[in-house]
Amino acid sequence: MTIAFIGLGNMGAPMSGLLVKAGHEVRGFDVSEAARQALAEVGGIAADSLDDAIRGADVVILMLPNSDVVEKVVAESTFAPGAVIVDMSSSEPLRTRALAASLAERGIALVDAPVSGGVARARTGKLTIMTGGPQSVLDGVESILDCLGTTTRAGDVGSGHAVKALNNLLSATHLLVTSEAILAGERFGLDPTVMLSIFNSSSGRSGSTENKWPNFIQPETYDSGFGLRLMLKDMRIAVGLAAEMGTPDPLGEAATGLWGEAAEALADNADHTEIVNWLRKD
Repeated sequence: MTIAFIGLGNMGAPMSGLLVKAGHEVRGFDVSEAARQALAEVGGIAADSLDDAIRGADVVILMLPNSDVVEKVVAESTFAPGAVIVDMSSSEPLRTRALAASLAERGIALVDAPVSGGVARARTGKLTIMTGGPQSVLDGVESILDCLGTTTRAGDVGSGHAVKALNNLLSATHLLVTSEAILAGERFGLDPTVMLSIFNSSSGRSGSTENKWPNFIQPETYDSGFGLRLMLKDMRIAVGLAAEMGTPDPLGEAATGLWGEAAEALADNADHTEIVNWLRKD
């Protein structure tokens, strides 16, 4: 297939490279010239403009910062008849549904397929991909998504974006409380490694105790590949969705508020695992 890949950043770069490796023609565009050149170096086609990338593409993959950018790109683009747009960004689910309905009036299908797993799993093609949209449309892009990871259909269009945001709200909340618990244990005189071993064989086990603390926080590398502000953005999408649905979310709102305070205090490029350093400063 001819694929237009829009957004060649930390995640888009390795993902587009895997599609090239799988034998697809990939025309990529990013506002960064260096990012476009990096795609060319692995065998993709570096498009000079958004139009050049999208023109005639069977599938258009979007890996962009947010719904605002997604909607702007869609508004500025002319898609081939019958093209399928796959929004792999962390977009707002209700806006995704509205955009899909608008595109359907033009004969263009949009499905959502956000991912979890970070840069490390993007490089190995082992992402978790949460899809939303008609099964018949998703079947048509299944071979592409299989190059990038394991897909699970969450439901109708927008469902992938919804569950991605809710997942990250969970992830961020348990990382925050895990960090609080370990720092309290340290003050008491407990060894963090011993605590993690006990947590990981007990009911406190989570992705934070099994992965984030031992792999990124204890070595003090803080290089998970997922920025703190991106995590905060997804948390805000999740609590916003809860508000739209009229469901109570006091813990989610409290955790989001604390992450917002951390974002104001830490560097603009802080990795999300650096939340622990914000706690330590307090």
